[in-house]
Amino acid sequence: MPAFQATCRERLQRVMPSEHCRPVRVFSQDESRFGLLTVRRRRLTACGVQPLGPVQHVFEWFYVYGAVAPTTGERFFLELPYLNAEMFQLFIDAFAHAFPGSLNLLRLDNSGAHTAQGLRWPENVRYVWLPPYCPELSPIERVWRDLKDNLAWCQFTDLDAQQDYVGDL
Repeated sequence: MPAFQATCRERLQRVMPSEHCRPVRVFSQDESRFGLLTVRRRRLTACGVQPLGPVQHVFEWFYVYGAVAPTTGERFFLELPYLNAEMFQLFIDAFAHAFPGSLNLLRLDNSGAHTAQGLRWPENVRYVWLPPYCPELSPIERVWRDLKDNLAWCQFTDLDAQQDYVGDL
C-alpha cells in the first residue's frame, strides 16, 4: 500500500498545481456482464444429492460499468450494451460530469477497453493502474459478487426485466 500512496502523491503533484484546491476522490472502477443465462450458486442439499434449480440458456446480456469510492461509499453506475473502448469513453465522460468539482482518481485493471489509444480523459479524471491479474485488490469486485448472489437462480423473461431488477438492487 505505501507504493500505491507514493504513486498517487507523485501523480497528484504532476497534474494538480498547488494553487488548485479541489478535493480528491479515489474510486475503484470495473465492469461486469449481466445476462439471461442463469447465475448458479451452491445450494444446501443432503449428502450425495445434486442441487436442482431451473436454468435458462439464453445468451443476451448487458454490461454495468461502475465506480465506487471504498472509503466514502460514493458510487456511479452506468448500464451499456457492450464492453469496448467506445462504451468506456461514454462511461468516463458521464463519470466526469457526475463529479465535476473534484479531481477523481480511477483505479483501473488492464482491460483492453481501459488501455485503448483513442481514449480522451476529462480534465477532472486521472487513472492509476492496478497490478496485472489482481482482481482481489479492487473493492468493486465485491459489489459485483453481491449483485450476482442476488441474481442467483433467478430467471427473467427478457433483458429489460433483468435491467429493471438490477437497477433496483
